[in-house]
Amino acid sequence: MRGLSRRALFAGSTAGAAAVLLPVAAAPAAAKPKATAACASYRAAYHFTVPDQWKNDPQRPVWIDGEYHYYYLYNADYFTGGTTSGTAWRLATSTDLVSFTDRGIAVPKDTTPGGDVWSGSAVVDNDNTAGFGAGAVIVIATMAPDDVTQAQYLYYSTDGGRTFTNHGTDPVLPNPGVRDFRDPKVIRDEERGRWVMTLAENNKVGFYHSTDLKSWSYVSGFVKDGIGVLECPDLFRIRAEDGAWKWVLGVSANGKGSGLPSTYAYWTGAFDGTTFTPEASDPQWLDHGWDWYAAVTFEKRDANGTLDPAARYAIGWLNHWDYANTTPTIDSDGFNGTDSIVREVTLKRASSGGYYLASRPVAALDSYVSRTVSLGDLEVSGTRLLDYTGTAYELSCQITWDQLTGAGVQLRRSADGGRHVDAGIYADYAFLNRRTTVNPDASGRWQESHSPFDPGARTVKLRILVDRTSVEMFVDDGRYVHSSEVFPYLIDTGLALFTIDGTAVFRDVLIREFAV
Repeated sequence: MRGLSRRALFAGSTAGAAAVLLPVAAAPAAAKPKATAACASYRAAYHFTVPDQWKNDPQRPVWIDGEYHYYYLYNADYFTGGTTSGTAWRLATSTDLVSFTDRGIAVPKDTTPGGDVWSGSAVVDNDNTAGFGAGAVIVIATMAPDDVTQAQYLYYSTDGGRTFTNHGTDPVLPNPGVRDFRDPKVIRDEERGRWVMTLAENNKVGFYHSTDLKSWSYVSGFVKDGIGVLECPDLFRIRAEDGAWKWVLGVSANGKGSGLPSTYAYWTGAFDGTTFTPEASDPQWLDHGWDWYAAVTFEKRDANGTLDPAARYAIGWLNHWDYANTTPTIDSDGFNGTDSIVREVTLKRASSGGYYLASRPVAALDSYVSRTVSLGDLEVSGTRLLDYTGTAYELSCQITWDQLTGAGVQLRRSADGGRHVDAGIYADYAFLNRRTTVNPDASGRWQESHSPFDPGARTVKLRILVDRTSVEMFVDDGRYVHSSEVFPYLIDTGLALFTIDGTAVFRDVLIREFAV
């Protein structure tokens, strides 16, 4: 996936008190905003952020030499050329997926007639199938030399994935004459001794085979209408908690027109090496918020590199193309690009039948706890303001009740109670509502996200990650997740609990802060 051509600035970020949203400018190019000494920082406290300029799509992290190599689309010319000036692949490494070390540009842009480098995937070629040496790291990514015709190009690395060289200037998979032909995701099919690629082709995910990563043959397609243009496909096999093995096909998709999320849609099913067969026609969604796009899943390995077949990790871009250039971090910190927390994903069987992916924040986050506030059990009828303030923390609790309409928490609450982010349950849905705080959606249409909830349960578990420009809510052990951008004033630090039409007990209320 690649950027769009529009730009907006969030100005006046001195403690957020005078912040205003400016309208989208007509020209994508603009001088870099200069942060003043009076500007307070909106940079996330414990989420991954780009060092400067711009980032968008995560590229699937790869385990190399004892650490994860996390590549992502990076535009060093964002403040002078806008999103149309194109992306390279920048690299960060991590051993625990919480703390990352920047390694600079790995796959450069504009060094071949292909121009800039879009999304794709990296693999380690342990068997030297491509001829660049055993253990070479191979990147296959989309490029469009004429900015229109999308095709797949190969880069290779012989230094452990730190730097890459282009394999000629011709594509390894040329465009067959279609508009959408991008985001190759490559996996190794060890059983059949070949590589498999999934490719985003408008309303279809194309499947391709190769023995050497250099020449590819089309073998099948998976078509899904009604959720927009499919992007950033994903394919993996995972063992469920009950021992069953399933294949999962995922895509980034925009279901807003159908009242669905615009995040990561997925199907569980079977894959015979050529064709994916879903267990249901309609997808499930790995996130129900507004801002978890271009997400990727990747292998979970321990410190020794041992693969866990029953879990994967996932990371998404905390942004959306509907308002991608609207953020206070441009003025305050000179960058635009924040990711979700890395989450661990497991496959569980639903009580109603079928399987679903459950999510929880990566376990290593526990190692960065710098402060814990335990508030125990709290009875609430109406609104109860807590004796806690903060802009970046985690809140967890279990809410129980006999009879009520809704319950939840007010996050990043202003002193007068007029501004806040609401998260909780109401009737038969869980929700995350950013309407009453500053947020990127000028249209007012994408303010409250929903996911199903059974009111007959009369209890719900919430685990909510709050950072300076984001909220991620994990409902009932990650059965559903809502991730959304929010831009509360930095002076809005309050926290309250609330109920609607009844009384509830908020049990084991725990707040944790992190130092990363």
